[in-house]
Amino acid sequence: MSPPLDGERRDPSGDLRSVLVTSVLNLEPLDEDLYRGRHYWVPTTQRLFGGQIVGQALVAAAKSVSEDVHVHSLHCYFVRAGDPKVPVLYQVERTRTGASFSVRSVKAVQHGKAIFICQASFQKTQPSPIQHQFSMPSIPPPEELLSYEELIDKCLRDPELQKKYPIGLNRIAAQEVPIEIKLVDLPRPGQQKAKQMFWVRARGYIGEGDMKMHCCVAAYISDYAFLGTAILPHRHYHRVRFMVSLDHSMWFHAPFRADHWMLYECESPWAGGSRGLVHGRLWRRDGVLAVTCAQEGVIRVKQQELESKL
Repeated sequence: MSPPLDGERRDPSGDLRSVLVTSVLNLEPLDEDLYRGRHYWVPTTQRLFGGQIVGQALVAAAKSVSEDVHVHSLHCYFVRAGDPKVPVLYQVERTRTGASFSVRSVKAVQHGKAIFICQASFQKTQPSPIQHQFSMPSIPPPEELLSYEELIDKCLRDPELQKKYPIGLNRIAAQEVPIEIKLVDLPRPGQQKAKQMFWVRARGYIGEGDMKMHCCVAAYISDYAFLGTAILPHRHYHRVRFMVSLDHSMWFHAPFRADHWMLYECESPWAGGSRGLVHGRLWRRDGVLAVTCAQEGVIRVKQQELESKL
């Protein structure tokens, strides 16, 4: 587990337990390998947040494996829109339990139909002399950056900043999300790069705990603002009218604390055919690559009406 650094939470005293652990990812067991999950935060689209479904599905899968194995990858498909008015049932199939690797299949069901399917692979810890990774980008630490709520307040007080940085100025929604975010580079009109970076961590205290739970929290976090990376070069000319995830994959590389600041580096190598592809890397503060993510989603837009300068 990564050691605590300056500015990180070391002690739970005076700090609430993370709502992601106590509520969002706290599934109700109904039968063997059958669980019910409830909702905490629902986006303004009134669809279920994809990260919630991924995180809850991974919780269900992790309950069916032994303590000495940990998730190393998961691959998911969102097949129907989730209904925020009813709970989600998670059915786990123990596909294979091997000496080193175990595979679990999870189906999320609402109204008798699958809304999401997932396969997660778990592995016993094994040493390897073959190791390498990319280098973490050199960026300001989170202590030097404004929180998303502080950024919103600043923009609301300065109309010129609202024009310069077209962020979603919804303070209430930002407070309801059970994760903290600090943007590294603020989006600007006419931005050409399909890339963004932000520091992220779960709200509240989780502690050392079970590494499986930190992976589940990271699964929740990984879907937040991820697909939106693909629209960054186009937002000045097009307005999104429909954007949803089609699939989501994650690979877990090293231990981490999801309640400690991690850098989420997101980029979109391609968009076309009303779809966008995004890649992401979650970095620990000490430069260790903890998680790699990939996602494709539907992106439908309409032409933005630009003001005439005449």
